[in-house]
Amino acid sequence: MTSETITQHVNNEARVAPPVRLAVDELVPHNQQNDERARPAARKVSVEAPLLELVRLRASQLNGCAYCVDMHSHDARKGGESEQRLYALPVWRETPFFTTRERAAFELTEAATRLTDGGVSDEVFDRAAAQFTEVELAELIWVITVINAWNRLGATAHPWPLV
Repeated sequence: MTSETITQHVNNEARVAPPVRLAVDELVPHNQQNDERARPAARKVSVEAPLLELVRLRASQLNGCAYCVDMHSHDARKGGESEQRLYALPVWRETPFFTTRERAAFELTEAATRLTDGGVSDEVFDRAAAQFTEVELAELIWVITVINAWNRLGATAHPWPLV
């Protein structure tokens, strides 16, 4: 575990990054190694990669994982996502920038992320099922589940520095 504070300079302004709270990767390295072995299989999905990146970003926003929000917004931009859509993601219901398929994925992501708000209703599930094949829906649910696990790890332990 480290309590070092990282100072970075952005536009001649010093900014302090929160310290690592608990370096779980270093303390339990076999869990990280298991994830690294599973990643290639997790990337072999039929759901379009840009949508999955937005799903990961939306769940990360809801869960308050700063590291994951930073990483997935960067990855989405690198994958060609527009700034406008990234900025509008938290208010996707109020904008015309997203397709029906994307909206169904975001609605499912929010319901599965906020399980204490009543879980995933039949209506939410049915709207997603209308937009995705069964295989795609299963893939989407796995992506939502995995990012929620990473978000909880990141938001709880702050194991990775934001730099």
